[in-house]
Amino acid sequence: MRLGLLDATSGWLLLGILIVLVLASVITAVLGRRLDGQRHAELLGNLRVRVGAWWVMCAVLTAALALGETAVTLLFLALSFLALREFLTISPTDRRDHRTLVWLVFVIPPLNYWFLWQHWYGAFSVLIPVYAFLFLPIRSAVTGQTRDFLQRSAVIQWALMVCVYAMSHIPAVLQLPVAMSAGREAAEGSAVGSGAAEGGHLLLFLLLVVQGSDVLQYVWGKLFGRHPIAPSVSPHKTWEGFLGGIGSATLLGAALWWLVPFTFWQAGLLALVSCLLGFAGGLVMSAIKRDRGIKDFGTLIRGHGGIMDRLDSLVFAAPVYFHLIRFFFT
Repeated sequence: MRLGLLDATSGWLLLGILIVLVLASVITAVLGRRLDGQRHAELLGNLRVRVGAWWVMCAVLTAALALGETAVTLLFLALSFLALREFLTISPTDRRDHRTLVWLVFVIPPLNYWFLWQHWYGAFSVLIPVYAFLFLPIRSAVTGQTRDFLQRSAVIQWALMVCVYAMSHIPAVLQLPVAMSAGREAAEGSAVGSGAAEGGHLLLFLLLVVQGSDVLQYVWGKLFGRHPIAPSVSPHKTWEGFLGGIGSATLLGAALWWLVPFTFWQAGLLALVSCLLGFAGGLVMSAIKRDRGIKDFGTLIRGHGGIMDRLDSLVFAAPVYFHLIRFFFT
């Protein structure tokens, strides 16, 4: 039995995630009773908020997967809008860029996700890095406003690439099984039916490995972290947390080989690359926040900051994950 992009296999996996969340809630409740409420108020408050946020995020993702590819695509289109809003709020743009920003926010993202939804891979792959890349600075130049032109254009291009193009590769993963099955000698109906479920598996694999790596790096860093990697950028990212978290998440990915159409070592290698890119994404976004003098990109997700604070690792990992699979397994 299949519901949207979910089948029995992904259902069991989601049940495992549910059990983890229940255990996290129980542990938080037990700590709340045993620890001194005043002395550990910050720790307990942080735990409650973070666990509660994970419940909400997992529920929203599960609902979107159950509704199908269209719902997942619309979800990430909305997340791209919110991420653009966060990014532009802290960026040095002004009224001179108003007309360019209209294209950046209201025209190009919907068109990008429309091509993705229509499975027009060629148009999706070049719209932003080719046509939008050339069009946006032209649109800014015709206004005649040249002061800080390079800085303003760079910020607009960066926002579009990260918040829209890179992020849209997360739902694009759902379409990989169609390309992977193109060369298989199978009936069209059976290929499409199995492809929907396989796409859900590939997406869940990416989300579990990269988000799991974030959590595991945090845990390893809290337990054993002593040596910061880049203290002026992110003082809480340590070599101990990096090695422990990346290693643990790579093993997690290898252990989930049964979820994806890869061998044990292939799943582990994809997990390793995704985790390394995820770490790089977090580091780069931390550098941007330090440059702008802020702690978080926003406050939408209690305990996690804004959209880009939660998806910074995914927007770096997803494009590479997508194209590695498309190049080597299609």
